[in-house]
Amino acid sequence: MKSKITLAVVLALASLTAACGTVPGLFTGDRASANMPGQLEPIHAAAIGQDQAVFWVSSNGCTSKADLTPVVRPVRNGSVITLRRIKEDRCVEVQPQGVEMRWSFEELGLEPGARVSVENPYQLTPSA
Repeated sequence: MKSKITLAVVLALASLTAACGTVPGLFTGDRASANMPGQLEPIHAAAIGQDQAVFWVSSNGCTSKADLTPVVRPVRNGSVITLRRIKEDRCVEVQPQGVEMRWSFEELGLEPGARVSVENPYQLTPSA
């Protein structure tokens, strides 16, 4: 039950912050993206709150937090997080709703209450 409520909150917040996922140069292969590890991870949803960054990402059944790395860069009035996949999930038990991954601001090297946006493109969850 708790995971369904968490998903609903994350999806609601994602719709409010969808503009955060649109950053000029994101899909143009700019040099900043080329210097980041792994591959850009499309996300189902993201929420920033209570000094945490929460992402819902695709999974074939084996995705863990260690398979992803959040890259944090300072911008004019805050920071931008770009979630990157560093290890491919080769399992075969597709999780249509994705899985939740969570990082504290402390883990991300951010100050409590910092302004943060998300750079990843959003991926729609397949309908049942």
